Amino acid sequence: MNFDTIWYWLIAIVIGVLCALIGYALGKRKRDVIDSSTAIKALEDQNERLKADLEACNKKISETPTTKSEGRSHTAATHEFAFNATAAKAVFGKRIKQDDLKIVEGIGPKIEGLFHNFGIKTWKALSEVPVNKCQEVLNSGGKRYRIHDPSSWPMQARMAHEGKWKELMRWQDEHKSGKF
Repeated sequence: MNFDTIWYWLIAIVIGVLCALIGYALGKRKRDVIDSSTAIKALEDQNERLKADLEACNKKISETPTTKSEGRSHTAATHEFAFNATAAKAVFGKRIKQDDLKIVEGIGPKIEGLFHNFGIKTWKALSEVPVNKCQEVLNSGGKRYRIHDPSSWPMQARMAHEGKWKELMRWQDEHKSGKF
């Protein structure tokens, strides 16, 4: 073995050791940054608190005995809204059937069928269903229905039930795919 060959090997070994040390240092630093399980746990806890707050608000709204609509006061529990097909057609530009769940952005014929299987056949019934129950209905249809987001469906159904066609159309225009 000659002297030049030894230098080549020595340089290669030194470079290899340096690269290993630098790689180790960089890898250790990345592991410290990636470990954010406490932050994830805090966000999950905050999410649960927000869900509980939302549920309490929804419960409070559903228990409210009177509401105001179009300048008239009426009792929510006893008042039934009359369906006005002409007003609905004027806003949507097509004939709307009473209690057609497909008017809700995100509900098509197959999803409407799933809701009918659960006894939810009217806008009023859908407006009173909690979002988690809507998700349960979707889950009953299999994997292909689980991707839908039903979080706005009860609200949209309430607008349809109350005959708030302009508000419903405006909301749907602003929130494509029925998402908040």
